[in-house]
Amino acid sequence: MTAQSRDIATNWLVDAGLRPTRQRVALAELLVGDGRHRHVTAESLFESAKNKGDAVSLATVYNTLRAFCDAGVLQEITVDGSKSYFDTNTHDHPHFFWEDEGRLSDAPSDQLVIQRLPEAPAGVEIASVDVVIRLRKKR
Repeated sequence: MTAQSRDIATNWLVDAGLRPTRQRVALAELLVGDGRHRHVTAESLFESAKNKGDAVSLATVYNTLRAFCDAGVLQEITVDGSKSYFDTNTHDHPHFFWEDEGRLSDAPSDQLVIQRLPEAPAGVEIASVDVVIRLRKKR
């Protein structure tokens, strides 16, 4: 990575009110250092960090991803109720889940039309709506 990608990562953290520790900067650089959005799992980010030579544990990756979500700079998308992906694009948008590859990608927002949501039960409000469109090769 470059000094520019480190600066992008550090600014991303500071703008979110997060202290730019060495490990946070290393992970943030992998997530946003090139200015592009991405979808990662904790395991894939851990492998990327390890391949880059950053000394972080898988537990640190999980804790850091949680801190990034709590700060609002990552969005967590859960697939199958157990597999979580983390998206650097925090704006509301649908996703494709590629079953054959175990991969998540953005779906075109302008093609999704939700005409009406059911009313929330008494005493609660709808916090968000996640749209994951599952894809697989035709059989």
